[in-house]
Amino acid sequence: MRRYVIRRLAQAAGVLWAAYTVSFLVLDYLPGDPVSAMAGQGADQGTADPAQLARLKAEYGFDKPALVQYADYLGKAVRGDFGDSVATGRSVTSVIADALPQTLELTGTALVLAVIFGGGLALLATYTPLRWLRQALLSLPPLGVSVPTFWVGLMLVELFSFRARLFPAFGNDGLRGLVLPAVTLAVLSGAMIAQVLAKSLSTALAEPYVETARAKGAGRARVHLHHALRNASLPALTVLGVLVGQLMANSVVVETVFSRNGLGRVTAGAVSAQDIPVVQGVIVFGSLVFVLVNLAVDLIYPLLDPRIVLAGQNRWRLT
Repeated sequence: MRRYVIRRLAQAAGVLWAAYTVSFLVLDYLPGDPVSAMAGQGADQGTADPAQLARLKAEYGFDKPALVQYADYLGKAVRGDFGDSVATGRSVTSVIADALPQTLELTGTALVLAVIFGGGLALLATYTPLRWLRQALLSLPPLGVSVPTFWVGLMLVELFSFRARLFPAFGNDGLRGLVLPAVTLAVLSGAMIAQVLAKSLSTALAEPYVETARAKGAGRARVHLHHALRNASLPALTVLGVLVGQLMANSVVVETVFSRNGLGRVTAGAVSAQDIPVVQGVIVFGSLVFVLVNLAVDLIYPLLDPRIVLAGQNRWRLT
């Protein structure tokens, strides 16, 4: 188990390094100049004051070769220092920290809703003996996956804000202002969880050990929830880890549609202003969240299926 944990930690560190390196290379080769934008001249360096441009480039380290910049930024990033925002002059860490609570509230609520409704839909669809109801329920996840997130948000605003006037359409207005954005963000994730879990449950219910449990007198509910669900939950748990990154990415769209202050709007504003330190800080933070969640999922795997650790030990012995 210790070797398994160490291997997963090493892989997590490698993913973070790769995310930082790729984001640095992409942002370094993007057209435009954040220093010129900060100087008030957009990307046209010819009309900006050369002395002011030189001072700003030296202040933010943009006058150094790309390899030197990468080494400097990576050393600071390891210590949690991503520099200062080119647009506002505030530290990137404080910009992210100020916007983080709203985004965590939104994505956390959406994730809980996705697990509850997606998991409940899969359990009900595979448990009901009514064929027509099963087919009707199983037709909902593909519909949820195919509908664009921004369209769901706009329809919810139209129906429940402008017409029914049950929830506010925009802003961070407490719990009522959280309902529509969270539901919008949860639709796609819940549909994916329902698809994977329903397929896994159908496969698990056809396994011989389920027939053995039934032969021993176990009821349908016990077979479904105790025997089948535990083995069927592994693929859904894998999808759940991936969905965290997807929720972070979709929050950019949702926070823009509902005018919520969070990391999504910070990212959109930083991209528009060519604020490279903030963009890179958000990318690395999102990668960190993704890595930590998937690391937690990897550590939960052996608790659900100890054969994972045993398989890893056997491969290590063979090598």
